[in-house]
Amino acid sequence: MKTYQHLFFDLDHTLWDYDRNVQESLSELFIHYQLENLGVVSSQHFIDSFYAVNFKLWAAYDKGEMHKEELRTTRFPRIFAHAGIIDAAIPEEFESDFMHRTSSKPHLFPHTIEILDYLKPKYKLYVITNGFDESQARKMKSSGLSDYFELVVTSETTGHKKPDPRIFQFALEQAGAKKECSLMIGDNPISDIQGAHGAGIDQVFFNPLGNSIDFIPTYTITHLRELEDLL
Repeated sequence: MKTYQHLFFDLDHTLWDYDRNVQESLSELFIHYQLENLGVVSSQHFIDSFYAVNFKLWAAYDKGEMHKEELRTTRFPRIFAHAGIIDAAIPEEFESDFMHRTSSKPHLFPHTIEILDYLKPKYKLYVITNGFDESQARKMKSSGLSDYFELVVTSETTGHKKPDPRIFQFALEQAGAKKECSLMIGDNPISDIQGAHGAGIDQVFFNPLGNSIDFIPTYTITHLRELEDLL
């Protein structure tokens, strides 16, 4: 098996449990702002509306069709509209409250700390993420991840988003790593797996739900402890 020295991880949906953290925050916000009084029928309806809108906004952001500030200012107005609530009823601080609550959540995927404890003495560890600087830094601190990683590369810092090979090249240069000695671990078939492949980096597709993809990655795992068998 090939020998690696540098491991690059995606953050959201790979180490940091995005869905659990987001849904917990949205449920809290539903209660805190008494959204049932605004006409939102249930916290689950609010969560469903979030997912219906947020995915499309991030897809537009990843394609360069939307800037950070536009995403943040339009997200909850669209979510509330999807839930059947007029824009004027949205609390002004809702977006910032959501961002702070969510990025402060500590929940990780099962075995995250165990596998990082196993890998840390053997490899140099880094993060490559399409998230925003401030929120990603808070996520890593609140979940206890910060001390494991020597470098965090964000799309906001580089100006390039995965799967653009330039963000991977930037990460390699900052880490002083050669691509043939590097491995990318992530959940997204396009941004993480095809992106790393396009940059000449081997990949581990983290696929806990067993989704089918058109691209054949270097390796596939369904839970993080399987990395012990690869590394």
